Amino acid sequence: MGAGIAHVAAAAGHRVIIFDQDKGVAERAIAGIAARLERSVERGRIDEELANQTNRNLTAAASINDLSECRLVIEAIVENLGIKRLVLGEIEKMVSNDAILATNTSSLSVTAIAAELERPEQCVGMHFFNPAPVMRLVEIVHGAVTDSEVAATAFETAQAWGKTAVHTKSSPGFIVNRVARPYYGEALRLLSEGAANVVTLDAVYTECGAWRMGPFSLLDLIGLDVNLDVSKSVFDATFNDPRFAPSFVQQSLVDAGHLGRKTGRGFYEYGPDAVEPEPATAPDHGLDKEVVVHGDPGPLGALVDRWSMRGISITHVAGDGLISVGDIQLRLTDGRPATELVDVGLAPPNTAVIDWVHDWVTTSRVCIAAASTCSRSSLGTLVGALQAAGFRVTVIEDTPGLVVARTLSTLASVAGDTVLHGIASVDAIDTAMRLGTNYPSGPLQWAARIGFGRVVEVLDHLVAAYGEERYRASLWLRRASQGERLTRRFAP
Repeated sequence: MGAGIAHVAAAAGHRVIIFDQDKGVAERAIAGIAARLERSVERGRIDEELANQTNRNLTAAASINDLSECRLVIEAIVENLGIKRLVLGEIEKMVSNDAILATNTSSLSVTAIAAELERPEQCVGMHFFNPAPVMRLVEIVHGAVTDSEVAATAFETAQAWGKTAVHTKSSPGFIVNRVARPYYGEALRLLSEGAANVVTLDAVYTECGAWRMGPFSLLDLIGLDVNLDVSKSVFDATFNDPRFAPSFVQQSLVDAGHLGRKTGRGFYEYGPDAVEPEPATAPDHGLDKEVVVHGDPGPLGALVDRWSMRGISITHVAGDGLISVGDIQLRLTDGRPATELVDVGLAPPNTAVIDWVHDWVTTSRVCIAAASTCSRSSLGTLVGALQAAGFRVTVIEDTPGLVVARTLSTLASVAGDTVLHGIASVDAIDTAMRLGTNYPSGPLQWAARIGFGRVVEVLDHLVAAYGEERYRASLWLRRASQGERLTRRFAP
């Protein structure tokens, strides 16, 4: 990470001095940067003059005292509060009073790091994402006493380096590592409850939800131990908020030494003999029943359009927004399992619920769950109808909120609280999640498109199902939902 940040700064035209306490590390970092620059020139990504100038801007420090003339010092050392305090304290004594001391911490409190400095107002977080030369996001983290001009300078510097910077207050996980926790947490809970297996859940996340990587593939890439440490850190720092609770499934794999790609085994097997597993996909069924749309289908209107575009005959009748194919009803999930809808008399025995998707036009897979009372033949009829619309169909266990709906709702709730508590703005959160984690949309932007009211409804039904504060809806989301209702009421 340190070498990556040095690369970015040097490429932007700054003279950069690299120091590492271990002899030879700084020199190897510079050699590594030179090798990457050479490959970039060979591939036509940069010109030779930029590569040469970047190399000329890099110097290895013989001792930490060589940093005395630096106006910006960025530490990218071990995630240990005591060590960071010690190192920044040493540097503070040798640099000018107006020098900025930046920490690249991903999870520690910037306020706590700065607390023992003589000039804590000069300390700010500049959280880069790995690999720093490639990833566009930098979180500018304000400690409790960080001077506003210091934060503004760090922000403008990151922007000048070609990055997209966002402001955030120092809080557990900042933006990305805080808001992203439910992406892993809900996937791990779905796995532990037997909703589906690892590869099937990953396929639903990537093909239905359009996330770049499924949570289990991503955990294996990050390292299960690294991710678990961040989860524990955020959980502890939020005084055991259940929304951030670590998973026993993940802990068990870490205890066994199955840490992901780096050990050859995590949620998946790696190596030359590893067999790539296939997600659960329903076998082909023909469409031999009429598709009937009852009233305004709402978000499922795009599904109806897909049938129409493929020449499927559709009958429209009055009703409450559901779809039926033969004797089975299909509803967009509101967080309640299909079986519960049947039990409380809101749906007939042959009922299924369908998960949310990021984009009904482009999605290649849909995820459904059927009530325990649903017949296999009726479910097959529905599967055939969805396949006729051009989808691969995954049937999972009848679990509250299915996969995408419950995950997006919990992401949006944590994001909403992040706004509510003044940690970051809506735009900063959505930008950070798109650029820092490659989300297809920012969680609040996506929730707005789905409808904040629907998101709150899913969360309330998850609370009813589990009886846990883990699924509480953010007050910010509730207010946004009320705003939606007022807008509809007074719209011209």
